[in-house]
Amino acid sequence: MTSNASAPDSAGMRGFIFAFSAYFFWGILPLYLKLVGHIPAVEVVAHRIIWSVPLAGIVLYLLGRTADVRAALCSPRTLAMAAVTACLITVNWGVYVWAIAADRAVETSLGYYINPLMSVVMGAVFLGERFTRMQMVAVALAACAVLLLTVAGGGLPWVSLVLAVSFTLYGFFRKTLPIGPSQGFFLEVLILCLPALLYLIWLQITGGAHFVASSPENIWLLLGCGPATALPLLLYGFGAKLLKLSTIGLMQYMAPTMVFLIAVFVFGEPFDTVHAIAFGMIWVALAIYTWSIFASRERHPKTVAQVTQTLP
Repeated sequence: MTSNASAPDSAGMRGFIFAFSAYFFWGILPLYLKLVGHIPAVEVVAHRIIWSVPLAGIVLYLLGRTADVRAALCSPRTLAMAAVTACLITVNWGVYVWAIAADRAVETSLGYYINPLMSVVMGAVFLGERFTRMQMVAVALAACAVLLLTVAGGGLPWVSLVLAVSFTLYGFFRKTLPIGPSQGFFLEVLILCLPALLYLIWLQITGGAHFVASSPENIWLLLGCGPATALPLLLYGFGAKLLKLSTIGLMQYMAPTMVFLIAVFVFGEPFDTVHAIAFGMIWVALAIYTWSIFASRERHPKTVAQVTQTLP
């Protein structure tokens, strides 16, 4: 009796550790990306792709899930959808890496804060889902925050919007892939591997590469891009299987909060009164949105899944 009761608790604790580790690594990722800030973002993304392939492949082999990938490679529809998600995540990674190097990490945190609210909008546009009253208030508050930043800054906060839209679309199309998250990630980086490799070869030929014949520091930093990309995604995949969706939904705010704190207190990025008001509106919007999810989970258990997303 005692062993049966403790089994779910043990699984929940392991899931929490996996998910917490994933969000922690995503939260401190800007510190790592800052170290490669002197390298063009496209080159960094290419290395993220290349060095993720062997790590993700080894994990799938150890888990005995390679058959799923082989089946996906034989399905033109699955490959086509994986190519779409691969392109979307590449855009997301590229903008994110560039923004960190360009001292715009605050904008990246804003992008991932508004991502859950963007998912609600996408659900209404593409799936015909209806807003609840609380969700309407949350989305309206987020829109007002973006409008405030636009007027005060003299232009749209495009970094935040591109990150939010690209990742929301990625999550939307990713659900169409009939394979698990770890297998899907491997398939995506496998598809991107050839163009990334060709690009790196071209850089080497033209003398613009930062890997071969570069400093040992650059070589190790670029090699580390693979684990820095793949490890948190794999940890998240393990954690999501063991935790309630509502728990994962709350934990997703951990990473952008860490990025925000690092941007302001470590990188010293500007954060004025306008930013404070806009972020305050976003945080209130997220509180309202999250409450709406918990309030409706008894009636619509699947609704909780809307708050669950992975990060780059």
